[in-house]
Amino acid sequence: MKKYVAELIGTFWLVFGGCGSAVFAAFVSVPGGENTNEFGLGYLGVSLAFGLTVFTGAYAFGHISGGHFNPAVSFGLWMGKRFPGSDLAPYIGAQVIGAILAALLILAIAHGAPEFQLTGSNPLATNGFGEHSPQGYSIISALLAEFVLTFIFLLIILGVTDKKAAPGFAPAAIGLALTLIHLISIPITNTSVNPARSTGVALFCGDMALVSQLWLFWVAPIAGALLAGFLYHNFFEDLSRPAVIPDGE
Repeated sequence: MKKYVAELIGTFWLVFGGCGSAVFAAFVSVPGGENTNEFGLGYLGVSLAFGLTVFTGAYAFGHISGGHFNPAVSFGLWMGKRFPGSDLAPYIGAQVIGAILAALLILAIAHGAPEFQLTGSNPLATNGFGEHSPQGYSIISALLAEFVLTFIFLLIILGVTDKKAAPGFAPAAIGLALTLIHLISIPITNTSVNPARSTGVALFCGDMALVSQLWLFWVAPIAGALLAGFLYHNFFEDLSRPAVIPDGE
């Protein structure tokens, strides 16, 4: 059970840290006034928050569960022959539960602010396309962005965790990669590349239109991850084994 609990807590931390920064700190609101970004985190700060959750979570739990915190990562590692298929369902279940618990906590804390309302195109830091894209990007744009960015994300994960990669740097590289991914795609979809992250906040956003768009944030990231796992294992991975040298030679 240790690895499943680690995945639950790690995903909780990712959603609470990343989505929480977007809900609480991306824009500073003065009671009775209008939102201002003068002292808020903005896109850059939220991007860093997501990267830092993976950076810290992977160092804390990577040695226990591998530090997936994301169903797409689990699928990509499975396709890359790095993860057993028998663990897919319990890992994904733990990840989704962790994301749901984080979303509930964000909502509970946010309701303590007198001006808080579940309004706007992306309430509770949800993901979306069309009218629920932060900048109005279409469904095709959202599909392309989520597919390609998750594909690259998994190639990075598989590369920095390769047995020939420099040891000890994987969490830093993965966290920085997730930061860059958010810098690119927050305006497009509010950045998912993580079906659990999308699901947790969507369930409590109060807008069924956003729930109905969840399919894209499962299909595109998982498809991109599967392609990355297949490509890395069959093209980049060094499957050779050193020859055994008999004693005395």
